[in-house]
Amino acid sequence: MKYRKLGKTGLNVPVLSYGASSLGSVFRNIDEEEGIKTVHTAVECGMNLIDVSPYYGLTKAETVLGKALKDIPREKFILSTKAGRYGEHEFDFSKNRIITSVEESLKRLSTDYLDILLLHDIEFASYEQIIEESIPALKLLKKEGKIRFFGVSGLPLSIFEKVLNKTDLDVILSYCHYSLNDNSLLNMLPLLEKNQVGLMNASPLSMGLLSNRLVPEWHPASQEIKDACSKAAYFCKQHGEDISKLAIQYSVANEKVPTTLVSTASVENVKKNIEWANKPIDLEFLKEVLAILEPIHNKTWSSGRSEYW
Repeated sequence: MKYRKLGKTGLNVPVLSYGASSLGSVFRNIDEEEGIKTVHTAVECGMNLIDVSPYYGLTKAETVLGKALKDIPREKFILSTKAGRYGEHEFDFSKNRIITSVEESLKRLSTDYLDILLLHDIEFASYEQIIEESIPALKLLKKEGKIRFFGVSGLPLSIFEKVLNKTDLDVILSYCHYSLNDNSLLNMLPLLEKNQVGLMNASPLSMGLLSNRLVPEWHPASQEIKDACSKAAYFCKQHGEDISKLAIQYSVANEKVPTTLVSTASVENVKKNIEWANKPIDLEFLKEVLAILEPIHNKTWSSGRSEYW
């Protein structure tokens, strides 16, 4: 596994990190024992950065992950979780809720500190509350030693620029903006580099668009985007390739993207993802797939308050 520096945190993170949302049965009902074995396999194979949230499976992901981490020495992994989002339409970015949320997460995760705490999907909160209440809560938790580093996550790229213009962050987590169909995250890199902000890139498969599975009904992408991604996936299959493999290779290849999060609750898939990440990308084949996806290049969907779009 290759490693890169995560901004000014100084943390060495793997180019492919473990997203633990699958442990919450977000994509399919999982066997808890298989989930625990998957976490152990990921860490053993070098995926030592693990990202989770109380929102995933309504605390199930954190609970299963906590059981898995009991058997792993604390220095062997970098742990990231979130606060602020707790249900499909349940958000609370107040200072008191963030602090109690961290205490609850620490218990579920069987640890006494977090390496990274992110405010989860801040596009659902007012900008004023994030700046005046939520960020100060993170700074307090850092001062108390409950967390080592903090940041924010969200879908609209504009929120990161807006927050960074007002306050310092250690890291950000962006998803669905550095993948085969959408690499608009590249526009953010100069600002992140200038501020030495660590970047966590999530969902290189665009929440299931870039795979051979049926796209989930809840997926917010337009039919145009779904159809184009389906066409690209079929093209890959016709040529004996898996579009998921190409998507993962594409995301980890960029030296300026420290780490990419991929979620699974399958030991087999963890090993396969790592194998794919370690293989060089076929640049000629990549060009053909990108040409198919060109009509929807950087097209996205809305999330959160309209003021961020």
